Amino acid sequence: MTDTKEEALRVIDCDVHNQFHSGDDLFPYLDQTWKSQAALRGGGLPYITPIGNKRKDANPPSGLPVGSDPDYMLKHLVEPYGMDYALLCSDSIIGVSAFADADYAAAVCRAYNDYLIAEWLPKSPKFKGFMCIATQDPQQAVREIDRIGPHPDIVGVSVIGGSRAPYGQRMFHPIYEACERHGLPLVIHPGAEGSGIFNPPTAVGYVSNYLEWHTCLPQTYMAHLVSLVCEGVFEKYPGFKVVLSEGGVGWLPPLLWRLDKNFKALRMSVPWLKRLPSEYVRDHIYLTTQPIEEPDDPKHLMSIFEMFDAENMLLFSSDYPHWDFDDPFKILTRLPIDKKRKIFSENARKLFKLP
Repeated sequence: MTDTKEEALRVIDCDVHNQFHSGDDLFPYLDQTWKSQAALRGGGLPYITPIGNKRKDANPPSGLPVGSDPDYMLKHLVEPYGMDYALLCSDSIIGVSAFADADYAAAVCRAYNDYLIAEWLPKSPKFKGFMCIATQDPQQAVREIDRIGPHPDIVGVSVIGGSRAPYGQRMFHPIYEACERHGLPLVIHPGAEGSGIFNPPTAVGYVSNYLEWHTCLPQTYMAHLVSLVCEGVFEKYPGFKVVLSEGGVGWLPPLLWRLDKNFKALRMSVPWLKRLPSEYVRDHIYLTTQPIEEPDDPKHLMSIFEMFDAENMLLFSSDYPHWDFDDPFKILTRLPIDKKRKIFSENARKLFKLP
């Protein structure tokens, strides 16, 4: 049982994975041109967890696949933890940006966004959604943000961590302009690094198994973060925010120390930057708590939190219904209640403009 303070804690879960019933779920929302291709294409993720990706206790009594029954998700996740909101980020199409066919990828994203709005968001006011875009063709991505972004229950724009180039590069800037125009944060989520047209999942190439892949995910986030800062994205779009989801947090302080130090000597490389790189990160970057690093000595994690503005930059996430789900009543128990309130709800409420 939790104590009174824990029970009073408001919770906004910033990473909840809704799934399809089957591969046919998007068919009613796909243009006729793409239905035959969708029926033939498979997933193709390069690294699969050997213990299964889903919690066994998350199987709905309806017999539907894990994560695909919104009514059961409300009963199994949202209600028991008293969540104010569950922010939906589907991993059913997590690797769509790895396809070589940019038009097909854009069509799948359009279909998913219509499916999300029609079949999930109306189920409860506690469900809010991240729309999905494909990164192969930024102009099509912008049109999709303009089409779906105004919907009141869409609170963010989701992309995959895998990419052919770091996200700070100018080809992606129209996406960020559109996100800023609609007041929508960009949410970068892992899942298909190393597949399709993406670069290898680590700086030295392809690893051999899921353990290595999963452990090395912070490399992706480091590269995107440094690129976004050094290419001047946050100077160009001062209202633009980015969420680094499921990438850990312990790597951030030493990366910022190194980046600030090098900037002081090499600032002529980035003359558009007017502040220290770490200051842009503090004002524009958020990270989710899951999977939080868990040292044997909990005091070490608290020390890491003291090294950056953790109480204002972290967003609680459970990663439901995945195997590494984090119970909001069992993590960060040593944090003072005022800091927990920020991390578990207040930061997300402000960032995603949630009532």
